[in-house]
Amino acid sequence: MEPSLRRRVVMGLLATLVFGTAAAAPAQSLDGASSEALAAVLRMLQDPVARGSALAANPDAAAIDRNVQALTGSSAMTQEFYVLAGLVFTDLVQGSGGDLTRMRQSLADGQRDPAGFAAFLSPSTLQYLHDLSGRIGDRKR
Repeated sequence: MEPSLRRRVVMGLLATLVFGTAAAAPAQSLDGASSEALAAVLRMLQDPVARGSALAANPDAAAIDRNVQALTGSSAMTQEFYVLAGLVFTDLVQGSGGDLTRMRQSLADGQRDPAGFAAFLSPSTLQYLHDLSGRIGDRKR
């Protein structure tokens, strides 16, 4: 798969996945409820057992997970994808100050313009995306 196409596929899946479970701006401080919600989502994304329970309760999320597994090809790479999803979600929540409307708009914009969405992400998240998409691409060759 061509690197730019692979990156668009990864970004599209991430945008769908991140918002399925729950304009660039500097990180904003979060209120207590937003911080707790972010922590809960991150725990779910990182813990395969908790993630499995959440996927079992949501057929749409389960379908996305099957696409993630097909894309990554291994449980280790799938786990890395969910680490990336957590990083993206963190950037979205912090960049929007926890404003759900702004997060939805950012994700909608990202589905139309993955490169624009990538510009919203922190440098460390972009590096993780770049590294992971390279490893996924290497595996597909």
